[in-house]
Amino acid sequence: MIRLFAALALPFDLAEPLTRRQTGLPGARWRPVEALHVTLAFYGEVGERSADDLAAELERAATGGPFELVLGGVGAFGEGHRTHAIWAGVAANEQLNVLAGRCRAAGERAGLKLETRAYRPHVTLAYLKPQADPARIGAWITNHNLLASPPARVDRFGLYSSVLTHDGSHYELEREYLL
Repeated sequence: MIRLFAALALPFDLAEPLTRRQTGLPGARWRPVEALHVTLAFYGEVGERSADDLAAELERAATGGPFELVLGGVGAFGEGHRTHAIWAGVAANEQLNVLAGRCRAAGERAGLKLETRAYRPHVTLAYLKPQADPARIGAWITNHNLLASPPARVDRFGLYSSVLTHDGSHYELEREYLL
């Protein structure tokens, strides 16, 4: 079994400025620049045969052409002492939503059971330890909420594997698809 997801790797012009914001929050495990991405669809644990089917189905999702991605604002998942991650937002983008829908449909055509929650594009910046202070989290969000990136061109997405380690997830690009 292999843990898979489809995602957009962030162009350097978007990723590098985010790393400058990754400071000043005790209890945050900041994600390295190579791990910053926008998930399109999470597939979970997949057998080898299904992974091959998924990779083939994703070829059909790679349509629509390149588009521009803009980051804006920051926020957190969870509330109070249950806050578990902070993220950078992604500006509304119809082409991104269509691509995410196509990646989800590719997983369904490959016979995978996918999560049913609504698609909320974001870039996870850090995972938070349970003892992270909610007041400090709120202050960090307030100090960085005016994040607004210039548009960056996206012309490909990838199928990634994920291995969980004691230092967090390690991602490996398995296959790349041009838009």
